[in-house]
Amino acid sequence: MISRLDLTARALFQDAKGGQMIFAPHHLAIAAALQSVATGGIRRLIINMPPRSGKTLLVSQMFPAWVMGMNPRAEFILTSYSATLATNNTYVVRELMRGGMYQYLFGENGAQVAQDSKARHFFKTVSGGQMYAVGTGGTITGFGAGKMSGEPFGGCILIDDPAKPDEAQSEIMRQGVIDWYCNTLQSRTNSPETPIVLVSQRLHEDDLAGWLLGGGTGEKWELLKVPAITSTGESFWPDKFPLEHLTRMAESMPYMFAAQYQQDPAPREGALFRPGKIDIIDAVPADIVWVRGWDLAATKNAGDYTVGAKLGQKDGVTYIADLQRTQGGPEDVERLIVQTAQLDGCRQSIPQDPGQAGVAQMNYLSKKLQGLSFSFSRETGDKATRAEPFAAQVNVGNVRMVKAPWNDALLNEFRVFPYGRHDDIVDACSRAYNELGTTWNYKELL
Repeated sequence: MISRLDLTARALFQDAKGGQMIFAPHHLAIAAALQSVATGGIRRLIINMPPRSGKTLLVSQMFPAWVMGMNPRAEFILTSYSATLATNNTYVVRELMRGGMYQYLFGENGAQVAQDSKARHFFKTVSGGQMYAVGTGGTITGFGAGKMSGEPFGGCILIDDPAKPDEAQSEIMRQGVIDWYCNTLQSRTNSPETPIVLVSQRLHEDDLAGWLLGGGTGEKWELLKVPAITSTGESFWPDKFPLEHLTRMAESMPYMFAAQYQQDPAPREGALFRPGKIDIIDAVPADIVWVRGWDLAATKNAGDYTVGAKLGQKDGVTYIADLQRTQGGPEDVERLIVQTAQLDGCRQSIPQDPGQAGVAQMNYLSKKLQGLSFSFSRETGDKATRAEPFAAQVNVGNVRMVKAPWNDALLNEFRVFPYGRHDDIVDACSRAYNELGTTWNYKELL
């Protein structure tokens, strides 16, 4: 018998598929969390991770087979948005348990599938264990999960993607999933100690995972969150999801990517900004006060941009006239700032990084910008707080934008801020707006 889930999964996968199961770091984290469920360390677990990244294989197939190998009396209920998917996964578990490798690993003391288990959605073991599949919204009369308190870990409720992505935007459909969980599914535990595990991609801020994490049932849920692009700007699974591929998805489908891949869903109309309120114009009025705000990328390879946003104000209206972006190295960034400042003829507001490196960069750029209007200042507060004054103007319709190729990038980033992959444009616009708001000497700016 193998007591580690990841090792069991490797052996069973090799036997069933004839190939090696590759474990990425997030797979090991999932296996460790599920083992903690089996040992009593976690009673309520949510795993949020991108699609097609191995969640069903580990959670809905390997985990129940592994548990039944150690306790053939274990009882599982497996549910998914589709009864067919839940049924197919239950059938896979049954076939794994009938395989030669499974019998070799767990021997005669492991679970033996009862001979009369013919249905694909349900099977029993000769020791009294069982696994039952049901689609979201289905009936579960007569079936339960887990064993009474005091016994070894005896199974749990597994929820694998309770909602379809194309239905999650419907408030009626989302509430239907929550109601079914409350009124039907959670009552199917055979003991207060029976765990419940939810594994899914995030689809909406008010989906089942969001509702539970927000205290919907009054229970504390442990969260294992797996974003596709990590906090260090790397792919969570480079062999299958190259960073370039993920970055393209983030740019082209920001709302979907923020939710399903980064596990940070944002409302379509924008979490902080309402970009639909921005009017697009062909030209700006004359005699406008301009400031360009900059946001500097931390590193060249993290996927972030250095952005310079040119904003102006007149008669209570803020105008976005130009956007400059680069993903180049330090020399490219410095060249872009200097050339842009020379062409703009307006003040450049540049963030100063803390530490000696920030001082050195400030001194170097100051020499390059001699004769031009510029200022350096350190960022204070978090990004959302800095963006709030500008967002307030956007949301009441006081912001207009010149029609240009960069419009879509700006609107997409505004729409998902602060949940999206990038926030460089927001940071640059916020800096420019806040600089305008604190500098009212128009002659000096001009």
